[in-house]
Amino acid sequence: MSRTIKDGRVISLIHKYLNAGVIANGMCERTEIGMPQGKLFLKVNREKTEVAPISKVKYLGYTFYRFKGKCRFRVHQKSVAKMKNKIRELTDRNNGMSNAKREEKYQQFVRGWVNYFKLADMKKILKETDEWARRRIRAVYWKQWKKIKTKYRMLKALGLEHWKAKELACSRKGYWRMAHVLNSVITNKIIAKLGYTSMLDYYLVVCEN
Repeated sequence: MSRTIKDGRVISLIHKYLNAGVIANGMCERTEIGMPQGKLFLKVNREKTEVAPISKVKYLGYTFYRFKGKCRFRVHQKSVAKMKNKIRELTDRNNGMSNAKREEKYQQFVRGWVNYFKLADMKKILKETDEWARRRIRAVYWKQWKKIKTKYRMLKALGLEHWKAKELACSRKGYWRMAHVLNSVITNKIIAKLGYTSMLDYYLVVCEN
């Protein structure tokens, strides 16, 4: 710090602050590690300060865990819940958003969210989220096709044989159940080409770079 701060009085004050010790159970104890809080008559913000197990702490959307003696990052459950709510909003079958706009907003959100939380270990979360989000996307397109003729035509264009395309087009299953049936028709590759970036794939690219 002395290379950056040229005022010796400031350096001396910081040195004294770090070596001042703390009061614990009425006794003064030396501080070997960490930084003492509450010196200089500063008030601790009770809303932003807490003493809790490391796995319970939430900091800037992250939480922490220990692995082989080291502290590692995870995405806090509340942050995951907010992320899923946003995807739920973007893939709502009734929001009236055009396909182009939905695809654009989805890609922007995924890239922004993954870049922010790229320090976290979250492969499992992203894999599960991708599967869930793709199913919602398939349900969106199935609803848009509406008429049996349109469904049949789109299914044929995706490579299904006549009898299978006709069978699915005439199905009375709900959107969510049909979205599961369509896994092998509207494939992950097709969804990616439409502009819906895989969270896991993008995360792996970001981590490599």
